[in-house]
Amino acid sequence: MYHILLCDDERDIVNALKIYLHDENYVLHEAFNGKEALEVISSTMIHLVLLDVMMPEMDGIETMVKIREKSNVPIILLTARSEDADKILGLTVGADDYITKPFHPAEVAARVKSQLRRYLQLGAGTLPEEVIRIGGIELDDRQKRVSVDGEEVSLTPTEYDILKLLMENQGQVFSPKEIYKRIWKDLPYGSENTVAVHIRHLREKLEIDPAEPRYIKVVWGQGYKCEKRERFMR
Repeated sequence: MYHILLCDDERDIVNALKIYLHDENYVLHEAFNGKEALEVISSTMIHLVLLDVMMPEMDGIETMVKIREKSNVPIILLTARSEDADKILGLTVGADDYITKPFHPAEVAARVKSQLRRYLQLGAGTLPEEVIRIGGIELDDRQKRVSVDGEEVSLTPTEYDILKLLMENQGQVFSPKEIYKRIWKDLPYGSENTVAVHIRHLREKLEIDPAEPRYIKVVWGQGYKCEKRERFMR
């Protein structure tokens, strides 16, 4: 059973999400502001959070920052169509994806399934047990751990998937649209900003100087790549 937290100050939206996500494998939890969301997360094992940006008492961005201090649970932001700045800020501070209001039921269900699959089912016995190293970065795909110069780094599931894609395909350049389609499994509308924010966030976590990256390179006008890979099978 997957425990999903629905957090929005509009009860009609929470009720609609409960209808969209009605599934025998989901246990749905409710919260109507950021403080209530944190209380639920502190007392329940939550596997995914749908989180509204604009809420009273504690907004979605502040709530997400608090969640990220203790958990890498997938977070999907719920944003209004005009809140582009909030989308970028949300992705920067740790959101894995966002859904724009008004949303389509099928889109909500698909994005939730995608994030749950990435978070819970990677490494379920079908992937090779291996470690990939690029310089000081080590990605252990068996344990889903990333370290830099021996120090473990906490990545969100989306950040992990982007890094793994680049590290597994050393030297290959991926355009933002390609990365978006592979990671989000969706049409690449608005992909450049979304991917750029995640790449910047990865650099901040992995690079000594994010402005002069050693590992995740940009190929101007084409996309992103990683260089020099060493693979160690276990």
